[in-house]
Amino acid sequence: MSENKKLRGKMAVITGGTSGIGLATAKLFVKEGAYVFITGRRQKELDAAVKAIGCNVTGVQGDVARLADLDRLYETVKTKGTIDVIFANAGVADFAPLGKITEERFDKLFDTNVKGTLFTVQKALPLMNDGGSIILNGSVASVKGTPSVSTVRRRLQVERWDVFRQAEWQSEMKAAHAIITAKLPKRTREVLAMPPGERNRVIEERKALLARRKPKKS
Repeated sequence: MSENKKLRGKMAVITGGTSGIGLATAKLFVKEGAYVFITGRRQKELDAAVKAIGCNVTGVQGDVARLADLDRLYETVKTKGTIDVIFANAGVADFAPLGKITEERFDKLFDTNVKGTLFTVQKALPLMNDGGSIILNGSVASVKGTPSVSTVRRRLQVERWDVFRQAEWQSEMKAAHAIITAKLPKRTREVLAMPPGERNRVIEERKALLARRKPKKS
């Protein structure tokens, strides 16, 4: 029944929404009543994803590493309304041992996964509704040692910690992938950054944090 849908009347933007977690999230959001904008670099895959989602979705072709593409995305979103959820999901992986990492590979990884994530969020802020949610997708690569993923691991630590701290987001964070509570001027939003498999742990930490914040009864 429509009245039981958790995202009824909400609007979401999902980058990297043509496959994997991004596509699955878009399908779930629409099922729960949201209108969704998804992005993808390749038009053919984007069209296929829009068809698979079925309804209440708009596909916008673009690369998050290109700021002009992000501007075009949000101009398209603006014609529909304002944003309740932004899921910064787009990312690439490039596996190479330390001695084989080239400047080109480094730039590609950081342009998409760090610069792209930061400006995906920054450019969404003027359209965000009060109380909206910003979700950053992470990876176990940031906490698990695996051969040939040193650059991926380092960019995840930079992306989810230093970049957003330097952007002067006052945040509360116990670990690199815990929930961040970001206080922005005149508004407060939740910014979630978690790798797959850590959702339950993060939820429990969030419950404990909220319990400590409850005012004591006089």
